[in-house]
Amino acid sequence: MRINGHSHLLPYPEDIPAFMKDKEIFWVDSERKYMLQKGWKRPITDSSFFLDEKLEWMERNNIDHAVVLNLSQLYGNGLRLEEMKKVLRFQNDFNAKVQQDHPDKFTCGFVVHSGFVQGALWEIERCVEKLGLRVLCLPTHYMDSIGTWRSIFDEEIEPILELANHYKLAIEVHPYDGEKFIKLQNTAWRFHLVWMLAQCADSYHFFTLNGYHAKYPDIRVCFAHGGQLAQINLGRRIQGFDGRPDLFKGKMHPRKAVGHPNIYFDTLVHDTESLELMVKRMSTDQIIMGLDDPYPLGEMESEPQSSYPGKLLDLALKKNIINEQQHKDIWCDNVLKWLGEPRKQELVKMFGIEG
Repeated sequence: MRINGHSHLLPYPEDIPAFMKDKEIFWVDSERKYMLQKGWKRPITDSSFFLDEKLEWMERNNIDHAVVLNLSQLYGNGLRLEEMKKVLRFQNDFNAKVQQDHPDKFTCGFVVHSGFVQGALWEIERCVEKLGLRVLCLPTHYMDSIGTWRSIFDEEIEPILELANHYKLAIEVHPYDGEKFIKLQNTAWRFHLVWMLAQCADSYHFFTLNGYHAKYPDIRVCFAHGGQLAQINLGRRIQGFDGRPDLFKGKMHPRKAVGHPNIYFDTLVHDTESLELMVKRMSTDQIIMGLDDPYPLGEMESEPQSSYPGKLLDLALKKNIINEQQHKDIWCDNVLKWLGEPRKQELVKMFGIEG
């Protein structure tokens, strides 16, 4: 079985509430060519952004199941409270319906806003208890109630992690909104090509320094895009910790998180050398397949790049970076472990996988 642990899905234009377009929060044009926000638009580069076309794309590429994350544009940062609550509820209800209508094809995530902790706790309870969702999507950074940007693993959000731990949720940490708090001109796609990776590394930095992998043993946290800069930056973090202990009082040593069984990374690092470093540092047990489809930085069909979904892992196998069993585990068993026992058992039963 092949499970894609990192996928996205756009609502059809007619499914998006009118207030979201009227207030220029987020919408898709009627011709399905662009996704838009106030002062921003992005081309829809593949038909598989949408449900029916996604199902066809999955069948064509022999992908049996996919984990659909929330849309990064719908984290709700900077919105007024009531608007934010409506936007996040729409996203979560949309994802829940996709999972309910296609349980054999999709496991879907839900999103909360960490700047409003009590509301986030209520939404987690609703999504788990009423909607049956078990993948909590968190941004690497969020804007708090007074307009300050914080790492998602700030001590203020510990009640969210406590409830996630109670429900034994899978958590996906994904970057976005960097241009809102990194004061650089948005040129040459720098926020997607460079700063998104730095945002992931920053969130991993605080997750491990705060020892949340030990404090909350029943959550399993996956960092998007392979946590690519977190992998290469380990030595510098260790040297900083050892060289300036005065700056890290009460924090956990970075080395203690390496290879931890509840920390995962997806495969979307784009080259086998980066994947090999991840394998050496974390072992393949902590790696899940992540295609980030249907975005152009995902692993999509591409003639100029001679690419196809799963190519990187196939190349890693060919170069003896991984073996056949590890190849299969990354595509299936590791994703099931990250999702957790309730969802794993549902899929095992559904597909007849040896559990």
